[in-house]
Amino acid sequence: MIHKINILDKRFELATGAGSDAIHKDPQYSYAIAQLGDESGLTGNGLAFTLGEGNDLVCKAAAFYADKIKGNDIEELMAGFGQTFKTLSNEQQFRWLGPHKGVVHLGLAAVTNACYDLWAKKRGVPLWKLLIDLTPEQIVNTLDLSYLEDVLSKEEAIELLQSQVDSKKDREGILATGYTGYDTSVGWFNYDDEKVRENCKKAIDSGFTAMKLKVGSADPQRDIRRANIVREVAGETSKVMLDANQQWTLPQAISICNELKNMNPYWVEEPTHPDDVLAHQTLAKAINPIKLALGEHVPNRIIFKNYLQTGCTGFAQVDAVRVGGVSEFITISLMAKKFGVPVVPHVGDMGQLHQHLVLFNHIAMGHEALFLEHIPHLKAHFVNPIKIENGVYVTPQEAGSSCDLK
Repeated sequence: MIHKINILDKRFELATGAGSDAIHKDPQYSYAIAQLGDESGLTGNGLAFTLGEGNDLVCKAAAFYADKIKGNDIEELMAGFGQTFKTLSNEQQFRWLGPHKGVVHLGLAAVTNACYDLWAKKRGVPLWKLLIDLTPEQIVNTLDLSYLEDVLSKEEAIELLQSQVDSKKDREGILATGYTGYDTSVGWFNYDDEKVRENCKKAIDSGFTAMKLKVGSADPQRDIRRANIVREVAGETSKVMLDANQQWTLPQAISICNELKNMNPYWVEEPTHPDDVLAHQTLAKAINPIKLALGEHVPNRIIFKNYLQTGCTGFAQVDAVRVGGVSEFITISLMAKKFGVPVVPHVGDMGQLHQHLVLFNHIAMGHEALFLEHIPHLKAHFVNPIKIENGVYVTPQEAGSSCDLK
């Protein structure tokens, strides 16, 4: 039984310039952590990511949700977690504050992720193995598909997973070879040109074949200059992604993205306001063949549905410490699979949890194994930090979701 609840407000300072983007000039990486202890002494740890101020509010929401599941056996809880998630996310005391977004949804993410961590620890396996070994029906029973009935019914979700069962073995080789990473730290916004150039060389020497640059400057020529520096150092065969962190208006985005075509970006990420679905649809058509990557600030499955329906999403960047946790992450991955859109998560967890989820996406759902974002800045704070060798994530073997902090 879940009998002990602990909520932690953890905040970490970063080295000068690290983590900076066009809107967050000096971020403080922070986690609202839900800890769920059972009578055997196991503790499930669940993270929700913030950037400092307000982390305490997420902690308060997480405490509220955690109290609702106190006294439950983890196996019984997870057998029908989809209904639990639906009930909690529509909690009448909190729904006016969302629904399904903001502080309250982040609080739910922390608790949901703690449940999955405890479940895997209870079974003594890494989370990726727990998820891969579940039947399609068992997976879908952990999901809330409400408001998605027009694009993904329960029966369709089961059928989609079932259609991949016979070929799962063909994809399990990735457990031995590892999941490719990409370096998202070469070009933080506050780094000068020489630092960007130096970091690109280091990334290549470390085995990375894909890297990302922060753009969205007040002076577009700065973005264009820096993007060409990365392309020059990385070469034509490497993938270079650009991330504007929502800084452009639609007219600006159209103009700047068309200027950036010459350096052949693999994607442009968060070009404009994340709630403006139709602006992204217009932009995607105007800058084709450049693709858009969307999802870091998309808070739930319903808005993801809209993005997928408009056909403007080149890459779905769903983040399990941003949406309602692992359950909603899987739901969105299923939708993306149906729409033929690859999932390349944003990693507010620094890749700790998502290294498990992308393995599940690839092996059990048949998603293409593209790459996973790598952010190294908090590695020293985790009990079992992610391991990268020659630009590749080494498959974790410890029980749980790799989210225990020191």
